[in-house]
Amino acid sequence: MKYLHTMIRVKDLDASMHFYCELLGLKEVKRYDSEKGRFSLIYLAAPDDYARAKISQTPTIELTYNWDSENYGGGRNFGHLAFAVDDIYASCQKLMDAGVTISRPPRDGHMAFVRSPDLISIELLQRGDALPPQEPWLSMANTGEW
Repeated sequence: MKYLHTMIRVKDLDASMHFYCELLGLKEVKRYDSEKGRFSLIYLAAPDDYARAKISQTPTIELTYNWDSENYGGGRNFGHLAFAVDDIYASCQKLMDAGVTISRPPRDGHMAFVRSPDLISIELLQRGDALPPQEPWLSMANTGEW
């Protein structure tokens, strides 16, 4: 068995691409637009997986964008995506500076949660050992769902 991809339906493709690519740092691997089916599939990979994903198309996240308006409820029922980051504090600060709510701050220097524009929970995990706890994260309360 081999992991291939996780598919997420997105409502606003521009907002989702900004979140996943500009803020989280994922890179587009492949795109397929179906005029007949009125949808687009965009495959994204984490920077450390990009070279392999360009060859094998795995592991990726598949953003599915239906051109006709649909309402996708929740997002929490999906569970979450998880990414290892080099500096959890810097990653959270970048997201927060861009207006993303840090739902579960990295108080422990190891784990944080944010949500995508489509309310998908994203877990950020510090690569390697946890960083020493520090402010403002140490005192920051949880916000909303994660």
